[in-house]
Amino acid sequence: MPTVAVYDIANQQVGDIELNENIFGVEVNAGLLHQAVVMQLASQRLGNHATKTRGMVRGGGRKPWKQKGTGRARSGSTRSPIWVGGGTVFGPSPRSYSFSMPRKQRRLALKCALSDKVANGELVVLDSIDFAAPKTKAVVEMLNKFDVDKKALIITADYAENVDKSSRNIPGVKTISTIGLNVFDILNANKLFITKDAIARIEEVYA
Repeated sequence: MPTVAVYDIANQQVGDIELNENIFGVEVNAGLLHQAVVMQLASQRLGNHATKTRGMVRGGGRKPWKQKGTGRARSGSTRSPIWVGGGTVFGPSPRSYSFSMPRKQRRLALKCALSDKVANGELVVLDSIDFAAPKTKAVVEMLNKFDVDKKALIITADYAENVDKSSRNIPGVKTISTIGLNVFDILNANKLFITKDAIARIEEVYA
């Protein structure tokens, strides 16, 4: 089992913790991670772009001129796609871009993402994190203690209102609970901060 140090928010080691090998020590499958990220991003697309076909464009109910005898090409409607102001032939229509992955693959992708952070030394286990009141300065000081100047993800066992409000104004910093755990946020962060309680919750669910 991989063993990592446990720190407080001042970057002082307060102990060690053994991580479940079936969650934090699996072999990383890059293809599965890519599929999970694409699935998550595709599900966020609105897909509400649309164009009008010739049957939706206003007007064109009368034949512009008679079929024969004018010397011009025959035409049945001014809303034809070849006319200015006519409909679009193969334009986009409202649709959903989302697709699904099997449950086992989704769970394995999450384990791969966590294992990748452990293997690269980008996972920091915190004894606990909580603030008496929302204060952005408290999170900034914690990040400075760990020399984090890029994207960071803070994972708590349950929703921590003060932690969330303290970090939401910092560019590149995000706080989620174990319920909202997802592959994209984990891989998108350069440093992953996770509390001991959150690890226990994850191991309880995914072990």
